[in-house]
Amino acid sequence: MLPSQSSRVEAMEFDSIVVSLGSLDRRLLCLALVGAVLLGTVAARLSQFWRLRKFPGPFGTGVSWLWHSCAVLSGNAHRWYGDVTEKHGSIARVAPNLLITSSPELWAHINAVRSPYTRASWYYHCVRFEPGKDNVFTDCDNNSHDARRKKMAAGYSGKENPTLEASIDTQILELVRLLRSKYAAPAASHSVSQPIDLAAKLQYLTLDVISDVGFGQPFGDLKADADVNDYLKSMEDGLTICNTSWGLGISWLRDVPLLGKAISPSEKDERGFGKMMAYARRCVRERMLQPTDQRSDMLSSFIRHGLKGDELFHEVFEQILAGSDTTVASLRVIMLYLMTHPRVYIKLQAEIDEVVRAGVAPAAPGIISDVAVKGLAYLGAVVREGLRVHPPVVNIFSKVVPKGGDVVDVDGKEHFLPGGTLIGYSAWSMHRNNRAVYGDDADVFRPERWLIGDDTPGGKEKLARMIKTNDMIFGYGRWHCVGRNVAWMEIHKTVFELLRNFDFELAHPHESWTIHNIVGLFAISNMWVQVTER
Repeated sequence: MLPSQSSRVEAMEFDSIVVSLGSLDRRLLCLALVGAVLLGTVAARLSQFWRLRKFPGPFGTGVSWLWHSCAVLSGNAHRWYGDVTEKHGSIARVAPNLLITSSPELWAHINAVRSPYTRASWYYHCVRFEPGKDNVFTDCDNNSHDARRKKMAAGYSGKENPTLEASIDTQILELVRLLRSKYAAPAASHSVSQPIDLAAKLQYLTLDVISDVGFGQPFGDLKADADVNDYLKSMEDGLTICNTSWGLGISWLRDVPLLGKAISPSEKDERGFGKMMAYARRCVRERMLQPTDQRSDMLSSFIRHGLKGDELFHEVFEQILAGSDTTVASLRVIMLYLMTHPRVYIKLQAEIDEVVRAGVAPAAPGIISDVAVKGLAYLGAVVREGLRVHPPVVNIFSKVVPKGGDVVDVDGKEHFLPGGTLIGYSAWSMHRNNRAVYGDDADVFRPERWLIGDDTPGGKEKLARMIKTNDMIFGYGRWHCVGRNVAWMEIHKTVFELLRNFDFELAHPHESWTIHNIVGLFAISNMWVQVTER
């Protein structure tokens, strides 16, 4: 071999060695990076485990989120949380950095008006409508949240919406008309009506109410006796997606630039969430061009108090979803428990009939006033008991322990909560199974527990504690539900008018409904009932 040829061969061999070494270096670098990530993950998980080691919980929850993911994806998370606090105590661990409590006192402390705790973006941001854009429910900054609430308070309270009660009355009348004209069997005929899905009809009501009081124009589901534009199906589908992504721990993908927008609903969509968003956006734009003194609904009030642009749009859209789903769950629960407890049903109907005979309520087709319906002691007890024994909203509502941690008292025992820890609440345990507050028969539907007389020893204090705990169904303190007054009025009036005008009976008592927990809200269907005119 010539010297020049030998040099070329040697050079080629050297280059090959260099390339091989370079490839090896890259592989080693990749392995080192992967190892560093794994080591960091393990270290972080061990740190979380150690920080909360004193809190009991199901096996494996100290090192893995698997237990919690399974609970969320099962659609039965509220019962899982309840079982944990029943077994492990009023404060327990359900994930490496997540605690849950059933203590009303601790939850009141965490949610106090001036609480230093903040909302956990891990939970709240997964239910944003658009990536990076908040509404009053998803806003995790305390100052920003408080400012939003102030702008919305007058609209929800009814102070700037004098037609609020009239709008609710109109839609309740529409529901009564629908049942009487299409579904109810005549009172004296001894015939039986065809079963109807009461869950669907009540959803039509609540969606028409919130769109009427919010936009000044109902969607028209009751008149059409249908899910106009598939809005209800879209809401359930959208919430199901949120629940799945939250349970799998991948909701953060929506915050990734470009990707988040691509996988989120668009106002250009021809159906679903996107179409609902487009409708809400159009309503907002049209109203912004009009003087607010010409209208007196919530939207006008929001505008007068400074909400505008995207902020206004997101509050209006949130109003539609939250105002409909939470209220209809309450109505479904109350009606189901009335139909499955004949003694309570008969007693409540007797109170309603007496009020009508006494002229406290106007003759049909008039609707009882909010002032009058608040005076019905047994109806009030039935509503509170229904919401207690089956809370209509079972969100975990996770908060973040402030930097530096917090020392709290739970059932007479002191606990230190490390800063950055997530802590949520178990609605099922706090309300349905809370024997310390509601008595040994707390899991029983018994409205009479709310009729404690002043002459009962300790009765006044016991009732006050029960009411304070029960009210937490609507949130507490800084995060108290702004729409509570609207929901409260709608629930009481609707139950009164349904039992005044009709008799209801479950068509399939052995299978009363289909129910699924999605992000703490209940998707309920197949609530088949037979309706008879009274």
